[in-house]
Amino acid sequence: MNLAYRLAYRLGLTPWEHAGRVFADQLATLLGAVAPPAAGAKALDLGCGTGDHSIELGIRGWSVTGVDAVPLAIDRARAKLPIAGADVRFVLGDVVNLPAYVERGYALALDVGCFHGLGDDQRAAYGAGLTAVTEPGAQLVLFSFSPGRRGPLPRGASRADVERALGGWTVVGDTAMDTVGAPWLLATTEPRFFRLVRR
Repeated sequence: MNLAYRLAYRLGLTPWEHAGRVFADQLATLLGAVAPPAAGAKALDLGCGTGDHSIELGIRGWSVTGVDAVPLAIDRARAKLPIAGADVRFVLGDVVNLPAYVERGYALALDVGCFHGLGDDQRAAYGAGLTAVTEPGAQLVLFSFSPGRRGPLPRGASRADVERALGGWTVVGDTAMDTVGAPWLLATTEPRFFRLVRR
């Protein structure tokens, strides 16, 4: 999948960036439900792409680390900095081996479409790594398509898939995405937002 994303960024075929703008208001509401950060509280943006969600978290007061495996995406994200009042850095790294790329102590993690493209073994490694770098009580907001075969699109993930990979976490929210105004193809994937808390 990493090679496909690298090629997509090279060719400028990044429909997920447009999709992220479509549901920005709903995501903002979900993030607004997370307790405001204490001074210096750290957030992690998994599969951050060109960094828009990382920057939004930084503007909300989080100290943010965005992680992505595509060099061009990270370059474009870094080109958006500095943003006044936003404490954000971008790291070229692999979400299935987070402890190798980021420090510990994160209180919030955001995943807008990364997990649902991973294979089963990768999901297990993602879950173990995320648990290792977050604090007890940390929250995760995760966006996913419903499971299904859709050609080049990510295979999606069900609530059971999420719970299996994130055994140290509890699902506390499961909300269908509001697909009004979304591109037809996105609406057919029955996308959802999961909210989890680390035990």
